[in-house]
Amino acid sequence: MALFILILFIAVPVIEIGLFVQVGGMIGLWPTLAVVILTAVLGTALLRHQGLDTLRRVQDSLAQDRLPVAEMFDGLCLLMAGALLLTPGFMTDAFGFLLFVPPFRAAAAQAIGRYVLSHGRVHVHAATMGPGQGPDPHRRPGGGPVIDGDFEEVAPETSALDDHSPPKTAGKPPENR
Repeated sequence: MALFILILFIAVPVIEIGLFVQVGGMIGLWPTLAVVILTAVLGTALLRHQGLDTLRRVQDSLAQDRLPVAEMFDGLCLLMAGALLLTPGFMTDAFGFLLFVPPFRAAAAQAIGRYVLSHGRVHVHAATMGPGQGPDPHRRPGGGPVIDGDFEEVAPETSALDDHSPPKTAGKPPENR
């Protein structure tokens, strides 16, 4: 993985420099710079619009007691898209704009999900709630999990722990201290 990241950090700038030279040679310096600035401005506007929409969908999911997994993935993709569009370059802009396309994000989410399920350590619990399922019977609306249990009050005597016999105060109410 470290080798892949190293290659990525070397290859992306080299490719971007090559693309700048090619595009600059075809359309000139100032139009090339104008295109770079225009993609940054357009990317910022798209990020604001789709980011606010994604935030609204996250809030709706939470209001319905659903985990906003898909919405959070969309938010992560939009964050990456914004970073790629603010990075000067044509290849990074192309990948950034691609992340703004919802069908591409859905396909990427499915591919990543399949990869994680087949190669990662993922535990899926039957109690999780998916789309179209009813509420989880082990959760309270707006609260944490409900844990059913019984308790027994035990007097704090160490002798009871040593000889495994019931404490001498069993059946008596605890003394006020």
